[in-house]
Amino acid sequence: MSASGGTRAVIAALSANMGIAVIKFIAFAITGSASMLAEGVHSVVDSGNQGLLLLGGARSRRRATPEHPFGYGRDRYVYGFLVALMLFSAGGLFALYEGVEKIRHPHHLDSPAIALIVLGVAIALESFSLRTAIVESRHTKGDLSWFAFIRRAKVPELPVVLLEDVAALIGLVLAVGGVGLSAATGDAVWDGIGTAGIGVLLLVVAVILIIETKSLLLGEAAAPDAVQAIATNLVGPGVDRVIHLRTMHLGPEELLVGAKLAMPAAATLADVAAAIDAAEARVRAAVPAAKVIYLEPDLDRATLETR
Repeated sequence: MSASGGTRAVIAALSANMGIAVIKFIAFAITGSASMLAEGVHSVVDSGNQGLLLLGGARSRRRATPEHPFGYGRDRYVYGFLVALMLFSAGGLFALYEGVEKIRHPHHLDSPAIALIVLGVAIALESFSLRTAIVESRHTKGDLSWFAFIRRAKVPELPVVLLEDVAALIGLVLAVGGVGLSAATGDAVWDGIGTAGIGVLLLVVAVILIIETKSLLLGEAAAPDAVQAIATNLVGPGVDRVIHLRTMHLGPEELLVGAKLAMPAAATLADVAAAIDAAEARVRAAVPAAKVIYLEPDLDRATLETR
């Protein structure tokens, strides 16, 4: 569900951004608006970003090798991090530079009505892309707020597309404001201010994405409810309690689970092996993402010391 939903959201965003980029650059060529140029570059960067996300998804499905025994699931996080860097440098810094230049050296807009029409079409297309991302995200969001979902999501594509689409819509509103005020007042400085605002917006979104994808790259634990389910299902016949438990995402849909289990002191080797096999089966049934499980049997020393 997560992988297919993320892919659908990325494809919808890519289709929208490619079309938007073309009409924005046409409008820039006609009007000379810096806001249109910044938005055109923004759409090109977004299109490239979605291409990177699709590439990361494809590469993450490669089989594990002796050199990478846990597979390539984290490739999705790597490409998500590259997207954030692209948005920061090629998107945010360029727009901010272009905005400052237009503020310092204003340029008269030609045919601002065309720019406004193009921006209206772009808003409609971006709204379609955002709607798709919202629909797909609801499958995994559950009862979380949108802010919490972006913070806790293990599937990088959905938060990236959500934030990019929200930033794109706000940026389009800023562009409409810049072009509209420039046309109404005859002062092209407003176009530069709108462009600089787009740049600041993209930088803020990029920093948020960099922080979140960096955390995923470092290795995040499973969600609290998944950790609780794992701990609960480890305990059963032949397993007295969980001494300690560690989890880490090897990819959006793959968990590494390591735990030390307290076993009965009188248990034979065959009993221990059977109890561990049963514990693994219970965990995999309860949390299907727990694909790699390492369990260490031990005595409950705390109990023994009290006797």
